Amino acid sequence: MRRKKAYPLSIIAIVACSVLKIDSAQAQISHKKAVSKIPKKNISVKKPTVAEIQQGQVLLSKSDCLSCHKVDVKLVGPAYKDVAAKYSANEANYAKLTKKVISGGSGVWGQVAMAPHPTLAPADVKKMVEYILSLR
Repeated sequence: MRRKKAYPLSIIAIVACSVLKIDSAQAQISHKKAVSKIPKKNISVKKPTVAEIQQGQVLLSKSDCLSCHKVDVKLVGPAYKDVAAKYSANEANYAKLTKKVISGGSGVWGQVAMAPHPTLAPADVKKMVEYILSLR
């Protein structure tokens, strides 16, 4: 008699497991669909051309930035290579750093404030920032 009772339980177990596997597979598919509908953070990576980087270097050399910054050495402000190590080269950081150069500020690299540069054109500052972030 025990055998008769065990046999139906094993069938039930097999059926239950196969139903669970189907449900699990459907759940994975539903999860993938749901995740694909979540908007991704829009941080595009725009690689500046060699010409844009060279333009940025020329613009930087003509500005007063080099009185406080150097490529490899910290002066009043951080070395450009340190800035490049801290910020990845993407559109969000280009915009952030362009705004920072134009408006000035302090606190990120210490208490010494960076002077604002409101007379610089944002397009020129962006090229300068692209040059700086290319120094990785």
